[in-house]
Amino acid sequence: MANKRLLICFAHPDDESFGLGAAIPKWIDDGVDVYLICATNGDVGNVPEALQGRYATVAELRLSELACARQYLKFADVFMLAYRDSGMPGSETSRHEKSLAHQWAHHPQRVTDSVLAVMRKVQPQVVVTFNRYGGYGHPDHIAIQRATTDAFHQLRQGETDPCPQKLYYAAFPKFALWQRIIKARLNGQDPRRMGVNGDVDSLKTLENMEPVHARIRIANYLDIWERASRCHASQGGGRISRTSRWLRRIIYRRQGFTRAFPPPNHDRVDEDDLFAGVNDPSPSPSPTSQGG
Repeated sequence: MANKRLLICFAHPDDESFGLGAAIPKWIDDGVDVYLICATNGDVGNVPEALQGRYATVAELRLSELACARQYLKFADVFMLAYRDSGMPGSETSRHEKSLAHQWAHHPQRVTDSVLAVMRKVQPQVVVTFNRYGGYGHPDHIAIQRATTDAFHQLRQGETDPCPQKLYYAAFPKFALWQRIIKARLNGQDPRRMGVNGDVDSLKTLENMEPVHARIRIANYLDIWERASRCHASQGGGRISRTSRWLRRIIYRRQGFTRAFPPPNHDRVDEDDLFAGVNDPSPSPSPTSQGG
């Protein structure tokens, strides 16, 4: 099948590398044109002291890290929606009027329309975003997930052809999350208060995991995953390298996905290719990058 196109809709510079840094090069080797929506510029991310002062703003630093990652993740195009990073739930930054979370809360169709515009340009057969909990509950993750889901269904209902045919949520590897929770408990940490600011509830992340319906083999792409992740040094890039190489190939040998549309008949893995059952695509759109 020629002209296979996949659109990833994520929230921050680093989500693409940490989440799908091995799946993306695998898809590209399979002949898929992979596009990315990055909804925010990562304005309020934490930056280690050693990296401070190199750029005028945190956003400039985060975008430079995304540019680095793009050297390894050969996107056909990247679309920056340029919303302000919201930060975690309850933070002052999440109430900023230009933040993605605030915009979604007060102008949801406006956010959805920004995703719709990209979908019409790219004409993907397959769309990937976060699960309904936004992975670990980040307001921006949840906002772009909702906007992507709404845009997907509005496009299918309002227009005939071409329109996206399949919608997936990227899944965390459950074993790796359990490993993190057990390690935290052994070290006397509260797994409900993890992360740099103690605002990530790993048990709630586990509770909100959704059934996996597709798994693709990514073991041959773990080195690229690590290189792309290392680009995001301000966000702790290179975390995968803290796991021994042999264990990595066991834990991360496959990437899981929840199929949101078409809805599955059973909650079990029945696909190893997100393009299974996709109709022959239309010709590729001409690329028009919007930043990144």
